[in-house]
Amino acid sequence: MTQLQSLPSEALCHHCDPKSLNFETTDDIPPLEKVLGQPRALRALELGSEVAGPGFNIFVAGLPDSGRTTLTSDYLERKAIDEPIPDDWCYVNNFDNPHSPKAINLPSGMATSLKDDIDALITRCKQEIQQAFASEGYTNERNHLAKAMQKAQEAELRKLETIAKESNFTISRTSSGFALIPVIKGKPITPEQLEKLSEEHQEKLTELREKLSQDAQTTIRGLQNIGETYYIKFKKLDEYTTIFAIDHLFKALKENFADYEKVTQHLEAIQNDIVENVDKFLGDKEESAAAPQWLSRYEVNVLVDNSELDGAPVIMESHPSYHNLIGRIEHRIVMGASQTNFTLIRSGALHRANGGYLLIPARDVLLNPYAWDGLERALRDGKIRIRELGSQLSLISTISLEPDPIPISVKVVLFGTPILYELLRQHDVDFAKLFKVRAEFATIMNRSEENAHDYALFIKSVVDDNKLPPFDARAVARVIEYSSRMARDQHKLSARFGRIADLVREAAYWAEKEGKDIVRAQAVNHAIEEKDYRNNLHEERTHELIQQDTLLIDVKGKTTGQVNALSVLSLGDYTFGQPNRVTASVHPGSDGIVDIEREAELGGPIHTKGVLIISGQLGRRYGHNQPLSLTASLTFEQSYGDIDGDSASAAELCALLSSIANIPLRQDRAMTGSINQRGEIQPIGGVNEKIEGFFTTCKNKGLSGEQGVIIPQANVRNLMLKSEVIEAAEEGNFHIWPITTIDEALALFTDMEIGKLQEDGSYPDGTFNHAVNAKLTQFHEVIKEKEASDKKE
Repeated sequence: MTQLQSLPSEALCHHCDPKSLNFETTDDIPPLEKVLGQPRALRALELGSEVAGPGFNIFVAGLPDSGRTTLTSDYLERKAIDEPIPDDWCYVNNFDNPHSPKAINLPSGMATSLKDDIDALITRCKQEIQQAFASEGYTNERNHLAKAMQKAQEAELRKLETIAKESNFTISRTSSGFALIPVIKGKPITPEQLEKLSEEHQEKLTELREKLSQDAQTTIRGLQNIGETYYIKFKKLDEYTTIFAIDHLFKALKENFADYEKVTQHLEAIQNDIVENVDKFLGDKEESAAAPQWLSRYEVNVLVDNSELDGAPVIMESHPSYHNLIGRIEHRIVMGASQTNFTLIRSGALHRANGGYLLIPARDVLLNPYAWDGLERALRDGKIRIRELGSQLSLISTISLEPDPIPISVKVVLFGTPILYELLRQHDVDFAKLFKVRAEFATIMNRSEENAHDYALFIKSVVDDNKLPPFDARAVARVIEYSSRMARDQHKLSARFGRIADLVREAAYWAEKEGKDIVRAQAVNHAIEEKDYRNNLHEERTHELIQQDTLLIDVKGKTTGQVNALSVLSLGDYTFGQPNRVTASVHPGSDGIVDIEREAELGGPIHTKGVLIISGQLGRRYGHNQPLSLTASLTFEQSYGDIDGDSASAAELCALLSSIANIPLRQDRAMTGSINQRGEIQPIGGVNEKIEGFFTTCKNKGLSGEQGVIIPQANVRNLMLKSEVIEAAEEGNFHIWPITTIDEALALFTDMEIGKLQEDGSYPDGTFNHAVNAKLTQFHEVIKEKEASDKKE
């Protein structure tokens, strides 16, 4: 029998040679200036950020700690520097309809300039108006008009008085107009004298009074007409004086903004409003309506000020509520009543990112009520409409504002997991139209010399950003090795840069705590060990139970129908392996293989599939010349929780065949690997943790030099074992055997020839398979005899 060789120690881990990095410390290398290890995502980001068509927004899909947010943000910020700075936006009063404020866009920095210029303009206007209205010329002209109006009114009154006198009446002015009083002998009569007159005389006086009342009404209308005529003259005088006082101020400002039609139109509207309401700028300090509350109608509400940008904006909105995205209209409580105006309009993230990029966590925007609807509506319409959420939901009926919508040209970048992306595509009909680009961040990258060097650049960036001591080449090499272990592949590196950055920070912490000014490999190892220690309480307790023989695991001797299988447990972000005893029991029968885990409703569907494959493999190997007549049971001993996965199916088959053949299996060897119906061993996950779990058990019970783990050949590339396992392998105290078929596993467990199937369907004498086949034949004969006996009875 050809003895299978265990793997050499150099195959158990892909070490990184510090000399290949070509530097002594990270201080000797330049900073990282590219997206590391994500070529597919980079091309997607490039496409999404450059295509101008509608809907080319980006969904960045990746797992947490994959660097999706940081790397995307860094890429877009570098790209945005070379892009044009977008316009500023502001809201101004709509003097024709104050409930619909007007939006004005200006080149970067000019919105603030416009605000300052108009504030200064209003202050100057107030000063100039008050000076003009206090001037001698204005006073003389107003007095002249007042005298002319008084003269005209007095002439009209004299006409009425003359008519009244001719009819023996006199006129008395009252608060409500004129009173007509009869006159006798040049003196007004009293009411008592009037009552003493004859009825004929009284009737005559009444007729005269009625006639004179009509003349009085005519006079009153004349007086009103005179007042209205001179009111217009006073108004024109005030308008002329106001225009004369402020026109030169507005002309100068209009010339500064002559290229911006909306601004010049607004300045014209301000000037007209001041002329119409010039009285608001006059009066004493207490009565003047030109207080801040009134003057606010002329303010400029700068919604977006891009004056400090060096390129296009890149906005990260970490709290994407409806108002934080779309903007809001604030209110003031005045005398118990809610009031608002255009100066209380506030921008949202979409306004600030307009002309650039808006980065949003997808989960957060979906959890905030109405935020997703508002975002999609803005992207569909190409406009931002600021609306009161309460009025949209009909929760309030107060009058509010409806500002002009602002057109947007923004690239929205959502961050989420791949499953969230698929759910949105499936359940949101507009999602695929609005987010046409998927940038998926991989969790692993190739381990090449170039990528190893880039990894060092990334470590330097973490060091520089956090002001940490530099890492020497050996420390960087150790981080790279740990990254391959995270990737579970000797030829890959982990792209979950958040966790790598955490390791760098922790290693620097331990180095600084020990007073080191350079982080070396020992500090990296210390950080890894400390992290494991913080998380491995359950693993430690499990191995204590094994060492105390509370959990029964044998690592010496031989036992029939029993094998050490290996499983993996995950607790949060910590994963560890532990051995499990798998046993099989067989006897003649017709029930086939009974999966005890399934019968107890503890086995998952994948584990059940593995057991069914074992049944297929059993028939393929031994069912050529006879039907299989057996009842067998398989179980994980001392397992009281759910079991799933098929990584123990090869070990289960070995235990089953050992029980059938009554040939014991070595207990100093454990096995992991799934099997197919052709008897081939297939790769599994968690191979490093499984090997280390069995190694710890063997170490605690005493290493014999014969112990080891049987793994699938395809998993050799996944080996990134801890140093203590590698050292034990170098010293010959622990072994790892790679296999491709179940026969190789049986040879390692039994130290026997397994035997190949011959043309007549039998196996050579003295082989393991011959023993199995013979036992199955014996089972078949027992069943035949029982059936014959039952038939005879």
